[in-house]
Amino acid sequence: MKNQNNIWVGQKDLTRDEQFLKESQKEFVSLEEHIADGEVMENLGSNRRDFLKLMGFGMGAATMAASCDIPVKRAIPYVVKPDEIVPGVATYYASSYVKGGDFCSILVKTREGRPIKIEGNDLCHMTEGGTSARAQASVLELYDTNRFKSPKSNKDGVWEDATWAELDKTVTAALSRGNVRIVTNTVLSPTAKKVMDKFVAKYPTTKVVSYDPVSSAALLEANEKNFGQRVIPDYHFDKASYIVSFNADFLGTWISPTEYARKFISGRQIKDVDNPGMSRLVQVENHMSLTGTNADNRILVKPSHQGIAIAYLYNKVVGAGVSTAGLPKAAADALSKVAKDLVAAKGSIVVSSSNNTNEQLMINAINDYLGNYGSTITFGAASLQRQGDEREVSKMVRDMTSGDVSTVIVYNANPAYDYAEGTKFAAAFAKIPNRISLAYAPDETSALCNWIAPTSHTLESWGDAEPKRGHLSVIQPTISAIFNTRQRELSLLTWAGAAGSGEQPYYDFLKDNFAAGSFTTALHDGVVNGAGGGSASYTAATIG
Repeated sequence: MKNQNNIWVGQKDLTRDEQFLKESQKEFVSLEEHIADGEVMENLGSNRRDFLKLMGFGMGAATMAASCDIPVKRAIPYVVKPDEIVPGVATYYASSYVKGGDFCSILVKTREGRPIKIEGNDLCHMTEGGTSARAQASVLELYDTNRFKSPKSNKDGVWEDATWAELDKTVTAALSRGNVRIVTNTVLSPTAKKVMDKFVAKYPTTKVVSYDPVSSAALLEANEKNFGQRVIPDYHFDKASYIVSFNADFLGTWISPTEYARKFISGRQIKDVDNPGMSRLVQVENHMSLTGTNADNRILVKPSHQGIAIAYLYNKVVGAGVSTAGLPKAAADALSKVAKDLVAAKGSIVVSSSNNTNEQLMINAINDYLGNYGSTITFGAASLQRQGDEREVSKMVRDMTSGDVSTVIVYNANPAYDYAEGTKFAAAFAKIPNRISLAYAPDETSALCNWIAPTSHTLESWGDAEPKRGHLSVIQPTISAIFNTRQRELSLLTWAGAAGSGEQPYYDFLKDNFAAGSFTTALHDGVVNGAGGGSASYTAATIG
């Protein structure tokens, strides 16, 4: 006789074997019967279900015997519920992730007033909804248990908690004596730059020194010589049919990888089935990078030969006679073929991460010869994500060593760790009488300071950013300040006597910096996508 679903367990079930039917009836009761008969457990033969039932009974009995009380957890509702919060319903804020020159327009998901998830903002024409790993992880940084929770003073090598009133009084008095330096990474915020202008107006001996841990100063200088603009151009990787990169990991770490990756992916997609085509990437590097793993052709060149490789390609394309002695034959043969393909290509881009000005001038000359400027490389929406110059820090170190500086404010930087000559900086920095750090968490430079003015997290702050010309992005708080911290910009305004008397002085200062009516739109969309600036014409510069 068949079962209801017409399914058989096995051959014995199919043939309705008499012994099988007898055993199957006892499958779930054999253990209980044996226990009732008082048989010894080790002599029993039972199945897995019986064992699990017995274990479940044993655990339950043990719990009851131990009289374990289950802890009572009570959910306490709002006494006065905020209007903007509905329990269980997420609220989203359009904001920005900014850390030095790193930028990403984001949407922050919050529940009951706490940020829990970060995603990209599709309304941003620059990143187009993309995010980076650092932007995604920044929500975890908000709850860092090691972050500074209140102002601190270093008295005879011992850190003690201080009040903001005490810190402000001491710092303001120190600023009026001697020369002042503010050392920072690239500042993308136009409003923060106005804050620094007010600070410099109050203390005219102040100089702002900007550097980037991974410098692009040579690229900035080369563009200033060739185009009269100290900026990084807008690279349209989606429009280039042939891309050559000298150690520039533009898909992973170089300048604006979130933006460049989306453009590169677009250029690799076949859009016209009748006339298929996709960009080709050649990566000249000495190590395996993310861009190298996606390259069609990867040419291995030692770090010491990178400049020679650039000069070789420059000679092959432009026809100049720069020395290329020492380049291995394998690399020379590969670059000779690349040069032919570049000249034949319709629309190309050549980039380099080199921090040598002459090498960047050769890269610019190659792009100009190939006609890339104005098509695949433009200056209208030039990138402002790298503005630092480490030579200014070297001059600052000399000034500190000679005793020409009395106060240093470390603003969103850690030069004792990530500056190329960090040891020299730390030695000179220790001689400064007044060392103030506007840090978020302990680092190598803040450990050398005598005052800590702890800054708030980006998700607790107001602000803005202009990563590209004409492209403004707003930063707004998604949670009230967890600890007794204060924004860097507000600290500078306070010491300059320009903080105002409102409940949110930096919010008022930020709002006044936006054009009439644009601030509300920026808060809603997170971005104001502008048109950028004009074009730029190439002027040859001496290489040597």
